Amino acid sequence: MQFVSGNRLRRLLKALFPLLLLGFVVAVPARAQLTIEIVGGSGSAIPIAVVPFENESNWPLGITGVVAADLTRSGLFRQIEANAVVPRPVRAEDVRGADWRARGADAVVVGSMRSLADGRVEVRFALVDAVKQMQLAAVTYTVTPAQFRATAHRIADVIYEKLTGDAGVFSTRIAYITKQGARYELHVADADGSNPQAVVASNEPLLSPAWSPDGTRIAYVSLENRKPVIYVQSLDTGRRQVLANFRGSNSAPAWSPDGRKLIVTLTKDGGSQLFLINADGTGVQRLLSSTGIDTEASFAPDGQSVLFTSDRGGSPQIYRLRLATNAVERLTFEGSYNVSPRALPDGKGFVFVRREGGRFTICIQDFATRQVQVLTQGPLDESPSVAPNSRLVIYAAQQGGRGILAGVSSDGRVKQRLVSPATNVREPAWGPLPR
Repeated sequence: MQFVSGNRLRRLLKALFPLLLLGFVVAVPARAQLTIEIVGGSGSAIPIAVVPFENESNWPLGITGVVAADLTRSGLFRQIEANAVVPRPVRAEDVRGADWRARGADAVVVGSMRSLADGRVEVRFALVDAVKQMQLAAVTYTVTPAQFRATAHRIADVIYEKLTGDAGVFSTRIAYITKQGARYELHVADADGSNPQAVVASNEPLLSPAWSPDGTRIAYVSLENRKPVIYVQSLDTGRRQVLANFRGSNSAPAWSPDGRKLIVTLTKDGGSQLFLINADGTGVQRLLSSTGIDTEASFAPDGQSVLFTSDRGGSPQIYRLRLATNAVERLTFEGSYNVSPRALPDGKGFVFVRREGGRFTICIQDFATRQVQVLTQGPLDESPSVAPNSRLVIYAAQQGGRGILAGVSSDGRVKQRLVSPATNVREPAWGPLPR
């Protein structure tokens, strides 16, 4: 049986059709970047003014436009017009809280940019609470112009954390699979869809990208050898290695929190079962013995347990395996089809895919209360992946007959669409926080 929609090639295992020769290309230029559209926002968005930095107009690729766009796309901030303010404040002490409150802003971002003799640029910024007339953050970066976008993401991360209490994820990256014609590509891009790069290209399906915890490697499944084989691709060197190429099918890789092992689904011993394997492909260890299909496993953030999908109870449901004791408990009981669990990085719950009435939706379940909230409306939402701050879920969806990526906040209030022109996009994976 399959745990996913029948018209899709997925990580779960059925008989495979004959495959053609695969050609790999490392770090080929991407064709188009994702465009993020906000289709639903929080009802309590923070009004913020991002004032253009002093001297910013000297560089065509400025800073504040990216900062404002990052904050707006989160759905938690509402931009207050700041361009017409004269004179523009540059330092925290220049901000007159009462004036900005009159404009409707609760927070104000100010700063400056200054050329240095070595060609680098000094970027200073400050975040001010306009209500309390208090500086919340002040940071100075010394960067090259090529680092402006990355610096803007870092600034947005600081602002987000100071005003929400959660870590910002604007400096993170995402991976995803594209299909255009007969060509498949594994892409890596900034979290806002910019700077996309195709790190693997193929004339055969690519599946199930999974980031290593340090963000330097991606495990994925390729069908180049007439069956699913798991590879690990280094983003630093472009080198790839075979992780699992055993008899039968090798699929659904997921890293342990320490990056030393992966959990994979193998059929080498008959049936679809879970195995641990070292990151260099050695030390294969079977975790469970089941007469059903066990697959789609992922580690809890503490590394002490594993969530996985199994039909051992008669229908696809989500289970948790305690690694220390090998104890297995069923976690989902509502509905007859619950698959693709992914634990929240904060350890409080997990997201998953539910099928009800022919619609596939993304849901979230709390570990403590077992309460389930439906986050999306379908009709064909799948492959959820959670941001490292646990506040946003990225997933694959359908629009206009082709695959797109979409995002939803873990409370269901903020909704996004990530669209790439004329390309089918699927299988998203959110990378870790930068180290």
